[in-house]
Amino acid sequence: MPATYTIGLDYGTNSVRALIVNSANGREIATAVWGYETGSEGVILSRDPNLARQNPADYVKGAAITIRQALAAARKNVRGFRPEQVIGIGVDATGSTPLPVDAQGQPLAFQRKFARHPAAQAWLWKDHTSVAEAAEITQMARRLRPQYLAKCGGTYSSEWFFSKILHCRRTAPAVFAAAHTWVECADYIPAMLTGTEHPDQLTVGVCAAGHKAMYHDDWGGYPDARFLGKLDPELAALRARLRPRAHPIDRAVGGLTADWARRTGLTAGIPVAVGAIDAHLGAVGSGIGPGTMTQIIGTSACTMMVVPAGRALADVPGLCGIVKGSILPGYHGLEAGQAAVGDIYNWFVNYLQPGGPAGTHAALTAAAAKLQPGESGLLALDWNNGNRTILADQQLTGLLLGQTLYTTPAEIYRALIEATAFGALTIIRRFEEYGIPVKQIINCGGIAEKNPLVMQIYADVTGRPMKVSRSAQTCALGAAIAGAVVAGAHRNYAAAQKAMTGLKPRVFKPNPKAHAVYQQLYALYRQLHDTFGVAEWTGNLSQVMKQLIALRSAARRVA
Repeated sequence: MPATYTIGLDYGTNSVRALIVNSANGREIATAVWGYETGSEGVILSRDPNLARQNPADYVKGAAITIRQALAAARKNVRGFRPEQVIGIGVDATGSTPLPVDAQGQPLAFQRKFARHPAAQAWLWKDHTSVAEAAEITQMARRLRPQYLAKCGGTYSSEWFFSKILHCRRTAPAVFAAAHTWVECADYIPAMLTGTEHPDQLTVGVCAAGHKAMYHDDWGGYPDARFLGKLDPELAALRARLRPRAHPIDRAVGGLTADWARRTGLTAGIPVAVGAIDAHLGAVGSGIGPGTMTQIIGTSACTMMVVPAGRALADVPGLCGIVKGSILPGYHGLEAGQAAVGDIYNWFVNYLQPGGPAGTHAALTAAAAKLQPGESGLLALDWNNGNRTILADQQLTGLLLGQTLYTTPAEIYRALIEATAFGALTIIRRFEEYGIPVKQIINCGGIAEKNPLVMQIYADVTGRPMKVSRSAQTCALGAAIAGAVVAGAHRNYAAAQKAMTGLKPRVFKPNPKAHAVYQQLYALYRQLHDTFGVAEWTGNLSQVMKQLIALRSAARRVA
């Protein structure tokens, strides 16, 4: 019997990727990547540093190009491969990335009068223009609906669905008035492929709805109209046009249309799974299960865990949502994360520009690897793009403490890596503080894949082994797994994950001596963390610099 394959479509911040995977064993036979054409590396920017939008036309073009290219690569890589062997498609996308659509479900940006209007584009996940609106939603919910906040970490974010829509209402009323409804990118792509874009036919995934739009079964779906109306009567009216039910990824949205079959070379009618956020399907592609924490480490970091849906689960402050079915059917999906990881390293290289060959990521990594923990005397906060977990505050900024006239670029680079590891440890501790044990950690994403120093520092800081997913494309793989399940290649997600995921042989084990130093540094990090991030903190920072110097002196004696 000929092999069968599925496609994972992965819509990232800068590009879209199509991955073709053997549905029986997870072997990745072909991939294609297409960078979005509009804006700077696919992101529409402005003089407002908080604005980040995308052109939905790039989503459409990217699907056609990458699927065709991946199929062509598969023909070269696998003898006898035929497109007819592809039996299903899964989709992941960034989130919350909502886009305004008309009464037919088509993006407003496709209309001539809105083609260049920033507010008519997709509002990318890292758009922070709605900080004021997010604060207003948080305050209103604390007063009227505290249960809403309890399921999303205690604070509503400017990165999320309703804050962005409310900001559009106030700053771009013409766009808001023209929009019949708003659709997450993760929902729009499956609808586009299956011809179900019409608002009355749209299938909404519980992943984006639950984590970003306060959807929950306990209160009948989205926040109630009375609450939304207190924010703005137009939000109450919008709620009536949102779909009443959201679904997990174990069902199909529909079958691939004849038009998209023609555009791509695939077979019409093959099922397309309900869409989900990239990091959540990345957790699926990493092999997540109870007790397993997955870290998708790239420009930012998303940290995921699952808990059986039948288990009593406390609300966890600072998390980006506790949502049933958002990662795996039958489990609560728990999302945490850091707003910047790789972006911080890139900031240092691209903006501060250490210069010349010695200022590349590779050169700085090599030089940083020669340093001992504490040797630089530096300590940083990983908040260059705000704090996602556990403080949930997008207005926080980065910090570097301990510089001297002799501080080197490599020392700063290592301190920035250490800061992101301290942020990861803070998340681990938050899970365990609320009775969710972290028994193993699986890492994936570009940084986990390419930078052993980062993985070793993470192991040394946390005192835990760092495992790395076998796949370099776990988000796309997770989407392909969703495609395999809805196509019937596996009876459920547990079976699909067992067959299609795996780990790299190398495990980064913590160095006990390094861990001992990092425990001291982490204690200082938490002092800075609480000083600048926790309003109730009343400690004293007067000894922090001197303690850093003491650690520096001890490390240099050993070195």
